[in-house]
Amino acid sequence: MSRKKRHEEHANHERWLVSYADFITLLFAFFVVLYSSSQVDKRKVGKISLAIQVAFQQMGVFETSNTKMPLSTSEPMPFQDVQAIENVVRSEDLQRFVQPAKGALSNAVLPGEILDIQGEIEKALAPEIQRHVVQLSPRREGLVISLREIGFFESGSATLRSSSQDAIDRLAAILQNRDEMLRIEGHTDNVPIHTAQFQSNWELSTGRATELIEMFINRYHFSPARLAAAGYAEYHPVDSNSTPEGRAHNRRVDIVVLKPFAAPGAVKPEPEAAVHPGPHPTVVP
Repeated sequence: MSRKKRHEEHANHERWLVSYADFITLLFAFFVVLYSSSQVDKRKVGKISLAIQVAFQQMGVFETSNTKMPLSTSEPMPFQDVQAIENVVRSEDLQRFVQPAKGALSNAVLPGEILDIQGEIEKALAPEIQRHVVQLSPRREGLVISLREIGFFESGSATLRSSSQDAIDRLAAILQNRDEMLRIEGHTDNVPIHTAQFQSNWELSTGRATELIEMFINRYHFSPARLAAAGYAEYHPVDSNSTPEGRAHNRRVDIVVLKPFAAPGAVKPEPEAAVHPGPHPTVVP
């Protein structure tokens, strides 16, 4: 039998066209993706950048720029104009969440009567102020006279030191014949207390406040209608409780000379101690 001859396979020299076509297709898809990515909505991006800029400037993070803001946000906003936010621009939405600082950080504007009291007390208690056992702090609600424990109370006791009586006499002489309401606030550090007399810092802070109230009424004949006592325990510190010095600053009794609430002859509302924000204080009427 004769064997069939095997036909030689011819090499296809045009196969490179398939790879080339695949490469061209992928390259075309790549440039389409790049083109579509470059077509961002500039108006929306500008609004987002504007909102972020306003938020950071509201919190004082970014400095202001003198460039004018665009009058309309309906048109695309160039990115170089995003820095044009003025610090005076305020977002109403942000103001609901970012509140102005209160207390010691605020600019306290006291009436002339309270400023006169401050001047008199600074002169009368100059030795105690120099020894840092008395501190005066103008606040939004009035003048705060802080009597620190180290100068006026024994540790863990609500009884006034006998050595502090002269300073109390000088202070009472200034406040005695005035009409301003007084709120006496007791404060402690965060070290728990449990003694036969006081079961907690709440009781200690309230006891010190009422001790001073009773002295003002019985010894100096203050009108009880002018006075209110509150105990805040360790929940209104003025310094850190992580150091001995900070805890010593927090152990204090504050006499708050409140701003006048109404014109002379008008009925004055209740003192603020009953509605003080934060943890509910122990209030003794």
